[in-house]
Amino acid sequence: MKNLLTYILLLLSITVVAQDKTEEKAALKQKLKAQSFVAEANDLAANDAFVEAEMEYRKALSIKPTQVAGAYNLGHQYIKKGNFEEALYRNQQAAKNATSKQEKHNAFHNMGNILMEEKKCKEAVEAYKSALRSDPSDDETRYNFALAKACAKQQEDDNPQDDDKDDSKDKDKDKEQEDNKDKDQQDKEDQGDKDKKDGDQDKDEEGAPKDDKESDPKEGDKENQQNQPQPGQMSPQQIKNLLEAMNNQEQKVQEKINAQKVKGAKQQTDKDW
Repeated sequence: MKNLLTYILLLLSITVVAQDKTEEKAALKQKLKAQSFVAEANDLAANDAFVEAEMEYRKALSIKPTQVAGAYNLGHQYIKKGNFEEALYRNQQAAKNATSKQEKHNAFHNMGNILMEEKKCKEAVEAYKSALRSDPSDDETRYNFALAKACAKQQEDDNPQDDDKDDSKDKDKDKEQEDNKDKDQQDKEDQGDKDKKDGDQDKDEEGAPKDDKESDPKEGDKENQQNQPQPGQMSPQQIKNLLEAMNNQEQKVQEKINAQKVKGAKQQTDKDW
């Protein structure tokens, strides 16, 4: 049983070692292939075949993205063509994957040059600083670093408002909040004055609440309108007058009838004594 376990462990060890060697061979193969593409791209670039060289550099980086030489050399070609945005990106890529101080120095130095071309002096100062950390003895880097510092100082003197931009934004924001607060307070005070004014209008000179009828002068007009006859109808006064006229007419007729009865009756004379 013990021998069996030993055999299994030995077999596993052999398998792991074999797997590691396989991975190493694959990585080495990729590295050599990427270097081959870089070498081909360098030859094309030397003959000013930029498009073909760019393609070969990209092939190398697609196989091995951490290929420092491919990224750095491609960035150098972009600088020559004036494509500073892409050149900056490729040198940043090279600086990130650099494994030696010289590689880092070269990448940061080129980044400083690119930023100076774009008049970004303050950023260039930081790039040259990083380059000097990797190689403090480079005279060209030190010279460019001094130029970048002078340029950044000049830009700061010419545009002092840029340094205070954030502070100005904060002040504007605070002022806006304060103005809104004052406006809300004023609105509340105006509303209070309006409510007070409306309340005073509902009181008489002695401060007592006005009568509902007095507060609405149109109320009397409404009552008069109600007493007015509507179209096609008679007012109470007209009805009263009509009834009185009918009674008077009826009385006259009755008196006339009574008179006729008296006229037709026999007259009784007085006796002659």
